[in-house]
Amino acid sequence: MPAALLNPVLDLLTLRGLVTAAEPITARMRRLRVEGDALAGLDVQPGQQVRVLVSGLTLRTYSVWRYDPSGAVELCVLDHSEGGPGARWGRNVGVGEQVRLRKPEGTFTLRPEAGHHVFVGEETASVAFGAMLAALPEGARISGCVETETAGDRLPLAHADRLNWLTRGGTSLPDAVRQLAPAPDGIAYVAGEARTVQHVRQVLVRELGWDRRSVLTKPFWAPGKRGLE
Repeated sequence: MPAALLNPVLDLLTLRGLVTAAEPITARMRRLRVEGDALAGLDVQPGQQVRVLVSGLTLRTYSVWRYDPSGAVELCVLDHSEGGPGARWGRNVGVGEQVRLRKPEGTFTLRPEAGHHVFVGEETASVAFGAMLAALPEGARISGCVETETAGDRLPLAHADRLNWLTRGGTSLPDAVRQLAPAPDGIAYVAGEARTVQHVRQVLVRELGWDRRSVLTKPFWAPGKRGLE
């Protein structure tokens, strides 16, 4: 469909912005700042995601790293070795380029009323965790385990000193949660690779006595499955 016909349709479904910053934030992630009048005044909850039009009509979903109500959304995009359309977009998009994205959505969000916040996940989860942790006050009770490929893949998270950091190939996330043994008196946020998320949930509920309603899960990706970047 010609752009002249397609753009009015997309304007009904997406918000337009321009990339105003693009820089490495870890060894394999770029921070992208997208600004625009249409992005001002959105209702964004820590942990939510936006769907971005990355190529043609292809959408990919990314957690919001930071949001500025004056009209800016920041994303941290992981460069996947598989090189799908989302990874290619995140690797190549530059300052000055137009971006179309949907409004923030999702229920994997911070529960600020919880007395204890437990974060378990890896690189794909750490962006959402970053937004959640940044929203918590200094006195909040925080614990958890975050796994990355190398130390160079660790995002600069608020309250990072309260988390146990793992390097892939060592202690697994389920075993790390067993060792941490968080008391079942708060909310656990578990995200990342689908099978690992399920395994961690089982450890929390079946072995450590967590109420299943207190374990929030978000499978961001699965091996060999497209569209979960």
